Amino acid sequence: MRVDLFDFDLPDERIALRPASPRDAARMLRVDAGGQFSDFTVTDLPDLLEPGDALVFNDTRVIPAQLEGFRVRGENRAGMSATLHMRTGPDRWKAFVRPAKRVREGDRVEFGGTANACLAGRLDASIGARGEAGEIELIFDLSGPALDEAIAGVGHIPLPPYIASKRGEDERDRLDYQTIYAREDGAVAAPTAGLHFTPDLFARLEARGVSSHFVTLHVGAGTFLPVKVDDTADHKMHAEIGQVSPETADALNAVHARGGRIVSVGTTSLRLLESATGADGVIAPWTGATSIFITPGYRFRAVDVLMTNFHLPRSTLFMLVSAFSGYETMVVAYRRAIDTGYRFYSYGDSSLLFRPRESAE
Repeated sequence: MRVDLFDFDLPDERIALRPASPRDAARMLRVDAGGQFSDFTVTDLPDLLEPGDALVFNDTRVIPAQLEGFRVRGENRAGMSATLHMRTGPDRWKAFVRPAKRVREGDRVEFGGTANACLAGRLDASIGARGEAGEIELIFDLSGPALDEAIAGVGHIPLPPYIASKRGEDERDRLDYQTIYAREDGAVAAPTAGLHFTPDLFARLEARGVSSHFVTLHVGAGTFLPVKVDDTADHKMHAEIGQVSPETADALNAVHARGGRIVSVGTTSLRLLESATGADGVIAPWTGATSIFITPGYRFRAVDVLMTNFHLPRSTLFMLVSAFSGYETMVVAYRRAIDTGYRFYSYGDSSLLFRPRESAE
Protein backbone atom coordinates (compact mmCIF):
# COMPACT_ATOMS: atom_id res chain seq x y z
CA MET A 1 0.00 0.00 0.00
CA ARG A 2 1.05 3.62 -0.48
CA VAL A 3 2.55 5.01 2.71
CA ASP A 4 0.96 8.43 2.15
CA LEU A 5 -2.45 6.81 2.71
CA PHE A 6 -1.50 6.65 6.39
CA ASP A 7 -0.67 10.33 6.71
CA PHE A 8 -2.79 12.81 8.66
CA ASP A 9 -2.45 16.28 10.19
CA LEU A 10 -2.11 16.46 13.96
CA PRO A 11 -2.11 19.82 15.77
CA ASP A 12 0.79 20.24 18.19
CA GLU A 13 -1.59 20.82 21.07
CA ARG A 14 -2.85 17.24 20.73
CA ILE A 15 0.58 15.81 21.63
CA ALA A 16 0.64 14.89 25.34
CA LEU A 17 3.76 16.02 27.19
CA ARG A 18 2.71 14.50 30.53
CA PRO A 19 0.47 11.52 31.36
CA ALA A 20 -2.95 11.76 32.94
CA SER A 21 -3.05 11.70 36.73
CA PRO A 22 -4.02 9.26 38.04
CA ARG A 23 -2.89 7.01 35.20
CA ASP A 24 -6.27 5.39 34.65
CA ALA A 25 -8.02 8.76 34.32
CA ALA A 26 -6.99 8.92 30.65
CA ARG A 27 -9.77 9.01 28.07
CA MET A 28 -10.43 5.90 25.99
CA LEU A 29 -12.12 5.73 22.59
CA ARG A 30 -13.98 2.48 21.99
CA VAL A 31 -13.99 1.40 18.34
CA ASP A 32 -16.40 -1.46 17.69
CA ALA A 33 -16.01 -3.98 14.89
CA GLY A 34 -18.76 -2.30 12.90
CA GLY A 35 -17.11 1.11 13.07
CA GLN A 36 -19.21 2.58 15.89
CA PHE A 37 -17.42 4.91 18.34
CA SER A 38 -18.05 5.70 22.00
CA ASP A 39 -16.14 7.65 24.66
CA PHE A 40 -14.99 6.22 27.97
CA THR A 41 -12.08 6.51 30.38
CA VAL A 42 -9.55 3.78 31.16
CA THR A 43 -11.25 3.26 34.53
CA ASP A 44 -14.24 1.88 32.58
CA LEU A 45 -12.18 -0.99 31.15
CA PRO A 46 -13.56 -3.73 33.48
CA ASP A 47 -17.11 -2.92 32.35
CA LEU A 48 -16.10 -3.13 28.68
CA LEU A 49 -14.68 -6.65 28.99
CA GLU A 50 -16.36 -9.94 29.87
CA PRO A 51 -15.56 -12.55 32.53
CA GLY A 52 -13.25 -15.08 30.91
CA ASP A 53 -11.41 -12.50 28.81
CA ALA A 54 -7.62 -12.36 29.19
CA LEU A 55 -5.42 -9.27 29.19
CA VAL A 56 -1.86 -9.70 27.90
CA PHE A 57 0.77 -7.21 29.08
CA ASN A 58 4.35 -6.60 28.01
CA ASP A 59 6.45 -6.63 31.18
CA THR A 60 9.62 -5.20 29.63
CA ARG A 61 11.35 -2.51 31.67
CA VAL A 62 12.74 0.67 30.11
CA ILE A 63 16.44 1.21 30.73
CA PRO A 64 18.15 4.64 30.60
CA ALA A 65 19.35 3.96 27.07
CA GLN A 66 20.12 7.52 25.96
CA LEU A 67 23.88 8.08 26.26
CA GLU A 68 25.75 11.36 25.77
CA GLY A 69 29.49 11.60 25.30
CA PHE A 70 32.41 12.24 23.00
CA ARG A 71 33.83 10.49 19.97
CA VAL A 72 37.61 10.29 20.31
CA ARG A 73 39.89 9.97 17.28
CA GLY A 74 43.52 10.71 18.13
CA GLU A 75 43.62 14.19 19.63
CA ASN A 76 40.21 15.10 18.25
CA ARG A 77 37.06 14.97 20.41
CA ALA A 78 33.55 15.62 19.13
CA GLY A 79 30.19 15.44 20.86
CA MET A 80 28.09 12.35 20.16
CA SER A 81 24.84 10.85 21.41
CA ALA A 82 23.67 7.25 21.18
CA THR A 83 20.32 5.59 21.70
CA LEU A 84 20.75 1.90 22.48
CA HIS A 85 18.52 -0.23 20.30
CA MET A 86 19.10 -3.94 20.89
CA ARG A 87 21.60 -5.94 22.91
CA THR A 88 23.65 -8.35 20.80
CA GLY A 89 26.08 -9.69 23.42
CA PRO A 90 27.26 -9.27 27.03
CA ASP A 91 29.35 -6.24 26.00
CA ARG A 92 27.57 -5.14 22.80
CA TRP A 93 24.55 -3.08 21.80
CA LYS A 94 23.20 -1.92 18.48
CA ALA A 95 22.60 1.83 18.66
CA PHE A 96 21.44 4.81 16.65
CA VAL A 97 24.02 7.58 16.94
CA ARG A 98 24.18 11.27 16.10
CA PRO A 99 25.98 12.55 14.11
CA ALA A 100 25.95 9.16 12.37
CA LYS A 101 27.97 10.13 9.30
CA ARG A 102 31.00 11.19 11.33
CA VAL A 103 31.67 7.94 13.16
CA ARG A 104 33.68 5.10 11.71
CA GLU A 105 34.65 1.63 12.83
CA GLY A 106 37.40 1.67 15.46
CA ASP A 107 36.60 5.10 16.90
CA ARG A 108 36.59 5.34 20.67
CA VAL A 109 33.66 6.83 22.59
CA GLU A 110 33.57 8.21 26.13
CA PHE A 111 30.10 8.39 27.65
CA GLY A 112 29.41 10.21 30.90
CA GLY A 113 32.14 11.81 32.98
CA THR A 114 35.92 11.77 32.85
CA ALA A 115 36.74 9.18 35.50
CA ASN A 116 38.22 5.75 34.79
CA ALA A 117 35.85 3.55 32.77
CA CYS A 118 35.47 1.13 35.67
CA LEU A 119 34.19 3.87 37.97
CA ALA A 120 30.74 5.39 38.19
CA GLY A 121 30.38 8.42 35.97
CA ARG A 122 32.06 7.17 32.81
CA LEU A 123 31.51 4.42 30.28
CA ASP A 124 33.86 3.79 27.34
CA ALA A 125 33.24 1.89 24.11
CA SER A 126 34.54 1.29 20.61
CA ILE A 127 32.60 1.78 17.39
CA GLY A 128 31.93 -1.53 15.65
CA ALA A 129 30.34 -2.36 12.32
CA ARG A 130 27.52 -0.36 10.77
CA GLY A 131 24.24 -2.17 10.06
CA GLU A 132 22.07 -2.03 6.95
CA ALA A 133 19.53 0.26 8.61
CA GLY A 134 22.16 2.78 9.70
CA GLU A 135 22.60 1.62 13.29
CA ILE A 136 26.10 0.95 14.57
CA GLU A 137 27.43 -1.61 17.03
CA LEU A 138 28.88 -0.30 20.28
CA ILE A 139 31.46 -2.59 21.90
CA PHE A 140 31.77 -1.56 25.54
CA ASP A 141 34.79 -1.98 27.80
CA LEU A 142 32.47 -3.41 30.45
CA SER A 143 30.33 -6.52 30.16
CA GLY A 144 27.34 -8.23 31.73
CA PRO A 145 25.98 -6.85 35.02
CA ALA A 146 28.86 -4.34 35.26
CA LEU A 147 27.78 -2.85 31.93
CA ASP A 148 24.13 -2.76 33.04
CA GLU A 149 25.11 -0.88 36.18
CA ALA A 150 27.22 1.61 34.23
CA ILE A 151 24.43 2.30 31.72
CA ALA A 152 22.03 2.90 34.60
CA GLY A 153 24.52 5.34 36.08
CA VAL A 154 25.29 7.48 33.02
CA GLY A 155 22.22 6.99 30.84
CA HIS A 156 19.02 8.97 30.49
CA ILE A 157 15.46 7.89 29.79
CA PRO A 158 15.10 8.07 25.99
CA LEU A 159 11.93 10.13 25.71
CA PRO A 160 10.21 9.90 22.31
CA PRO A 161 11.39 12.61 19.90
CA TYR A 162 8.00 14.32 19.85
CA ILE A 163 8.32 14.91 23.62
CA ALA A 164 12.09 15.46 23.79
CA SER A 165 11.86 18.20 21.16
CA LYS A 166 9.51 20.17 23.43
CA ARG A 167 11.00 19.61 26.90
CA GLY A 168 13.87 17.86 28.62
CA GLU A 169 13.74 14.62 30.58
CA ASP A 170 13.28 15.01 34.34
CA GLU A 171 12.91 12.83 37.43
CA ARG A 172 9.15 12.45 36.88
CA ASP A 173 9.83 10.60 33.64
CA ARG A 174 11.76 7.89 35.50
CA LEU A 175 8.40 6.87 37.01
CA ASP A 176 5.94 8.10 34.41
CA TYR A 177 7.67 6.34 31.50
CA GLN A 178 7.51 2.92 33.16
CA THR A 179 4.59 0.55 33.66
CA ILE A 180 3.90 -0.43 37.27
CA TYR A 181 4.46 -4.11 36.37
CA ALA A 182 7.76 -3.68 34.47
CA ARG A 183 10.31 -6.30 35.55
CA GLU A 184 12.46 -7.46 32.61
CA ASP A 185 15.21 -4.92 31.81
CA GLY A 186 15.90 -4.29 28.14
CA ALA A 187 13.48 -1.86 26.49
CA VAL A 188 14.53 1.55 25.20
CA ALA A 189 10.91 2.65 24.73
CA ALA A 190 7.92 1.99 26.96
CA PRO A 191 5.00 -0.26 25.98
CA THR A 192 2.83 2.80 26.41
CA ALA A 193 -0.64 1.23 26.47
CA GLY A 194 0.34 -0.27 29.80
CA LEU A 195 1.17 3.10 31.34
CA HIS A 196 -2.54 3.59 32.08
CA PHE A 197 -2.79 0.72 34.57
CA THR A 198 -2.96 1.17 38.36
CA PRO A 199 -3.21 -1.29 41.26
CA ASP A 200 -6.88 -0.37 41.68
CA LEU A 201 -7.61 -1.08 38.01
CA PHE A 202 -5.88 -4.47 38.24
CA ALA A 203 -7.98 -5.32 41.31
CA ARG A 204 -11.25 -4.41 39.58
CA LEU A 205 -10.31 -6.40 36.48
CA GLU A 206 -9.61 -9.44 38.64
CA ALA A 207 -12.94 -9.00 40.42
CA ARG A 208 -14.63 -8.87 37.02
CA GLY A 209 -13.14 -12.27 36.14
CA VAL A 210 -10.63 -10.93 33.61
CA SER A 211 -7.26 -12.66 33.92
CA SER A 212 -3.85 -11.02 33.44
CA HIS A 213 -0.89 -12.60 31.63
CA PHE A 214 2.58 -11.34 30.81
CA VAL A 215 4.90 -11.63 27.84
CA THR A 216 8.19 -9.80 27.19
CA LEU A 217 9.15 -7.83 24.10
CA HIS A 218 12.08 -5.46 24.49
CA VAL A 219 10.94 -2.42 22.52
CA GLY A 220 13.69 -0.90 20.41
CA ALA A 221 14.36 2.66 19.28
CA GLY A 222 13.26 1.63 15.79
CA THR A 223 9.67 2.11 16.96
CA PHE A 224 10.20 5.87 16.57
CA LEU A 225 11.76 5.75 13.10
CA PRO A 226 9.67 7.16 10.24
CA VAL A 227 8.76 5.02 7.26
CA LYS A 228 10.92 6.51 4.49
CA VAL A 229 9.73 4.43 1.54
CA ASP A 230 6.74 5.16 -0.68
CA ASP A 231 5.22 1.67 -0.50
CA THR A 232 4.76 -0.52 2.57
CA ALA A 233 6.15 -3.50 0.62
CA ASP A 234 9.58 -1.83 0.63
CA HIS A 235 9.78 -1.14 4.38
CA LYS A 236 11.95 -3.32 6.61
CA MET A 237 11.14 -3.53 10.31
CA HIS A 238 13.81 -3.55 12.98
CA ALA A 239 13.92 -6.81 14.93
CA GLU A 240 13.06 -6.89 18.63
CA ILE A 241 13.74 -9.67 21.15
CA GLY A 242 10.82 -11.30 22.91
CA GLN A 243 9.58 -14.26 24.90
CA VAL A 244 6.28 -16.07 25.42
CA SER A 245 6.62 -18.68 28.15
CA PRO A 246 5.09 -22.16 27.81
CA GLU A 247 2.84 -21.39 30.79
CA THR A 248 1.49 -18.22 29.20
CA ALA A 249 0.98 -19.89 25.82
CA ASP A 250 -0.98 -22.73 27.46
CA ALA A 251 -3.10 -20.31 29.50
CA LEU A 252 -4.02 -18.18 26.48
CA ASN A 253 -4.86 -21.21 24.35
CA ALA A 254 -7.17 -22.33 27.15
CA VAL A 255 -8.87 -18.91 27.13
CA HIS A 256 -9.72 -19.29 23.44
CA ALA A 257 -10.82 -22.89 23.98
CA ARG A 258 -13.34 -21.66 26.60
CA GLY A 259 -14.66 -18.96 24.26
CA GLY A 260 -12.89 -16.06 25.94
CA ARG A 261 -11.12 -13.23 24.16
CA ILE A 262 -7.44 -12.35 24.16
CA VAL A 263 -7.06 -8.62 24.81
CA SER A 264 -3.62 -7.30 23.92
CA VAL A 265 -2.46 -4.33 25.97
CA GLY A 266 -0.40 -2.55 23.35
CA THR A 267 0.94 -3.20 19.89
CA THR A 268 4.13 -4.76 21.29
CA SER A 269 2.19 -7.55 23.02
CA LEU A 270 0.16 -8.03 19.86
CA ARG A 271 3.17 -8.28 17.55
CA LEU A 272 4.77 -10.86 19.82
CA LEU A 273 1.60 -12.95 20.17
CA GLU A 274 0.99 -12.91 16.42
CA SER A 275 4.62 -13.97 15.86
CA ALA A 276 4.15 -16.90 18.22
CA THR A 277 0.84 -18.10 16.74
CA GLY A 278 0.55 -20.64 13.95
CA ALA A 279 -1.91 -20.76 11.08
CA ASP A 280 -4.07 -23.03 13.23
CA GLY A 281 -4.50 -20.25 15.82
CA VAL A 282 -2.47 -22.07 18.47
CA ILE A 283 -0.04 -19.92 20.44
CA ALA A 284 3.33 -21.61 20.91
CA PRO A 285 6.14 -20.77 23.32
CA TRP A 286 8.48 -18.25 21.73
CA THR A 287 11.99 -17.00 22.39
CA GLY A 288 13.89 -14.88 19.91
CA ALA A 289 13.62 -11.96 17.54
CA THR A 290 10.57 -10.80 15.64
CA SER A 291 10.38 -8.26 12.84
CA ILE A 292 6.74 -8.86 11.96
CA PHE A 293 5.22 -5.98 9.96
CA ILE A 294 1.43 -5.86 10.09
CA THR A 295 -0.45 -3.90 7.42
CA PRO A 296 -4.04 -3.99 6.10
CA GLY A 297 -4.80 -7.41 4.67
CA TYR A 298 -3.08 -9.28 7.50
CA ARG A 299 -5.19 -12.06 9.03
CA PHE A 300 -4.98 -11.99 12.82
CA ARG A 301 -4.58 -15.34 14.55
CA ALA A 302 -4.31 -14.64 18.28
CA VAL A 303 -5.63 -11.24 19.35
CA ASP A 304 -9.32 -10.34 19.51
CA VAL A 305 -9.22 -6.92 21.21
CA LEU A 306 -6.45 -4.32 21.20
CA MET A 307 -5.92 -1.55 23.74
CA THR A 308 -3.49 1.00 22.35
CA ASN A 309 -2.61 4.70 22.38
CA PHE A 310 -2.91 6.98 19.35
CA HIS A 311 0.03 6.71 16.96
CA LEU A 312 2.19 8.81 14.65
CA PRO A 313 1.18 9.64 11.07
CA ARG A 314 2.81 7.37 8.45
CA SER A 315 3.97 5.02 11.23
CA THR A 316 4.03 1.23 11.23
CA LEU A 317 1.79 1.33 14.30
CA PHE A 318 -0.94 3.33 12.57
CA MET A 319 -0.69 0.76 9.78
CA LEU A 320 -1.11 -2.01 12.37
CA VAL A 321 -4.28 -0.55 13.93
CA SER A 322 -5.62 0.03 10.40
CA ALA A 323 -5.09 -3.67 9.75
CA PHE A 324 -6.83 -4.56 13.00
CA SER A 325 -9.96 -2.43 12.74
CA GLY A 326 -10.00 -1.53 9.05
CA TYR A 327 -8.31 1.35 7.26
CA GLU A 328 -11.44 3.43 6.68
CA THR A 329 -12.60 2.91 10.26
CA MET A 330 -9.31 4.08 11.74
CA VAL A 331 -9.08 7.14 9.49
CA VAL A 332 -12.47 8.22 10.81
CA ALA A 333 -11.56 7.24 14.39
CA TYR A 334 -8.40 9.35 14.36
CA ARG A 335 -10.20 12.31 12.82
CA ARG A 336 -12.84 12.03 15.55
CA ALA A 337 -10.17 11.74 18.26
CA ILE A 338 -8.42 14.89 17.01
CA ASP A 339 -11.67 16.85 16.73
CA THR A 340 -12.84 15.89 20.23
CA GLY A 341 -9.60 16.63 22.06
CA TYR A 342 -8.00 13.23 22.64
CA ARG A 343 -4.33 13.41 23.61
CA PHE A 344 -1.89 11.55 21.34
CA TYR A 345 1.24 9.40 21.59
CA SER A 346 3.16 7.88 24.50
CA TYR A 347 1.71 9.98 27.33
CA GLY A 348 -1.65 10.38 25.63
CA ASP A 349 -5.08 8.79 25.81
CA SER A 350 -6.09 5.26 24.84
CA SER A 351 -8.32 3.41 22.43
CA LEU A 352 -9.99 0.01 22.70
CA LEU A 353 -10.35 -1.71 19.34
CA PHE A 354 -12.61 -4.70 18.66
CA ARG A 355 -12.60 -6.89 15.58
CA PRO A 356 -15.01 -9.56 14.32
CA ARG A 357 -14.17 -12.97 15.77
CA GLU A 358 -14.99 -14.68 12.47
CA SER A 359 -12.09 -12.84 10.76
CA ALA A 360 -9.50 -14.81 12.75
CA GLU A 361 -7.76 -17.71 11.09
